[in-house]
Amino acid sequence: MEDPTAQEKAIPETQARIRDSFDRQGLMGHLGARITHIAPGRVHITLPSRPEVTQQHGYFHAGATSAIADSAGGYAAYTLFPEDSDVLTVEYKINLLAPAVGDHLEAIGTVLKSGRTLTVCQLEVYGVRDDRRTLVANGQQTLIRVYPRKP
Repeated sequence: MEDPTAQEKAIPETQARIRDSFDRQGLMGHLGARITHIAPGRVHITLPSRPEVTQQHGYFHAGATSAIADSAGGYAAYTLFPEDSDVLTVEYKINLLAPAVGDHLEAIGTVLKSGRTLTVCQLEVYGVRDDRRTLVANGQQTLIRVYPRKP
């Protein structure tokens, strides 16, 4: 079943702000992750399979799985924040439900509640092979809206 919100997109200015921030993340670049969808309160991040992101049994490493889930939730929250603010993760919990295998992983962060200071997101990570998607991890995350210090 296709996600009805998957076709919705954030306005171009928000998309540019999210992509600019994502491009400055060393870890996401190092892992080879990329943003594939940006909507209000929802972001998808894809991580292609390659040996550098696996563990000793050939599955995607839990650290890589968790990292893209954390970023997907953070950017989902950031889509709803004012332009002059930033986002930081306060905490997250992730459950690894099945070995993470596939041609790539897709992490989806979805805002459950956006508050003035704290925002809560749902995190889902799917292993994708051909047209088959398997939920391999899910979790919840709390983020904080911060404002950069003025000089």
